[in-house]
Amino acid sequence: MKKFLIITYYWPPAGGAGVMRWAKMTKYISQYGWAPVVYTPADGETGVHDDSLLNEIPASTTVVKTPIWEPYNLYKAFLGRKKKDKLYSGFINEKKKASVAQKISVFIRGNFFIPDARMFWIKPSVKFLKKYLAENPVDAIISTGPPHSMHLIAEKVHRATGIPWIADFRDPWTNIDFYRDLQLTSWADKKHHRLELKVLKTASKVVTVTWRSRDEFKALCGRDDIVVIPNGFDDADFPVELRGPLDKDFTIVHIGSMNKDRNPEVFWKATHKAIAESPDLKLKLKIRLVGPVDFSVRSSVEQYELQGYTEFVEFIPHDEAVKLQQQAQINLLVINNSPNSRTIIPGKLYEYLGSGRPLLAIGPKDSDSSKVIELTKGGVVHEYDDVEGLKNRILEYFDLYKGGQLNGNAEGIQQFTRRHLASEYARVMDSLTK
Repeated sequence: MKKFLIITYYWPPAGGAGVMRWAKMTKYISQYGWAPVVYTPADGETGVHDDSLLNEIPASTTVVKTPIWEPYNLYKAFLGRKKKDKLYSGFINEKKKASVAQKISVFIRGNFFIPDARMFWIKPSVKFLKKYLAENPVDAIISTGPPHSMHLIAEKVHRATGIPWIADFRDPWTNIDFYRDLQLTSWADKKHHRLELKVLKTASKVVTVTWRSRDEFKALCGRDDIVVIPNGFDDADFPVELRGPLDKDFTIVHIGSMNKDRNPEVFWKATHKAIAESPDLKLKLKIRLVGPVDFSVRSSVEQYELQGYTEFVEFIPHDEAVKLQQQAQINLLVINNSPNSRTIIPGKLYEYLGSGRPLLAIGPKDSDSSKVIELTKGGVVHEYDDVEGLKNRILEYFDLYKGGQLNGNAEGIQQFTRRHLASEYARVMDSLTK
């Protein structure tokens, strides 16, 4: 069996969206002739922990860890936070607007920690891996980012060893939604773009998770061989025969973080209007938001008088989140309202499809997310300004719920199972190591 090294910052027991792609890929890829060797920090600042994901990793998986130094304790001290306080990616301020200290910290992060605050792990990792790989050879290297420092580690190891290297982009680099919030100087912006281009041009193969992202990278570097291997869902997490009873209430569930760009103003407005038109809805509606939310989300909930209908749930393990998705009457998907909204496909979209429940999405209808939803007939999409249409949709779904006829009808979703996607990745590695 061939071996590949996967360089990843996120690895169980880290939780959240960043860990899922390679935790699940590792679970299945050995079935297609590839044994993973995982290289990850011993003590990364990953924000959330999910011990349940450790059960996903085959016992035969080799995991190599080395220490990492990150500036987050300095950051917390500067903001007056405790060491144990969680830090979330995506610019989520849970309690208030960004302070002056936070704005200064963002400027420092964007202009001095390039490409990100994990940059201090690059040099020691390259030194360690050159020695490790000389003693423990592999046939291919994969780096997954963000954080994009993982790509810079792989680039240097690739140059030193000649081992084929795949740069796996779970999100864009300079086109990610929060890039414009980094307050970059022209010098820092040029450096980010220069490093991005170096990775895109040097990697033996580039893999990304959306079609528009592929096209954007192609426009940057001129490569015609960029591969799309999307995220997906593990059908082992969603066995039809083990689905429990649905929620008795008319539950609308959102799993995952909600930053300011993901605050669905149109949903709050539409729901407020729907409640005003339907006395029955007042008695049955329950909105469940699972994960960290920006303070603007709570403000919107209060503005539209939805506090009595809305439940805020802290981070929960993935297996519990899966149950909530399967029990929900409706799963809510919100695409970040940002310049790259058409490029984004949140990982939760695929799990929503796997849950078997109706999917209600808010975002552009000409986006990659809409493409998947249309392809699978897994739900409906409403634009950011479609208050009236969304209100009517909520009332329509509520009528179906009352009649016991609110069902999911996604089809053709086997192409998005983790097992199938692992086979696709194995084929890419096979093509580089013939």
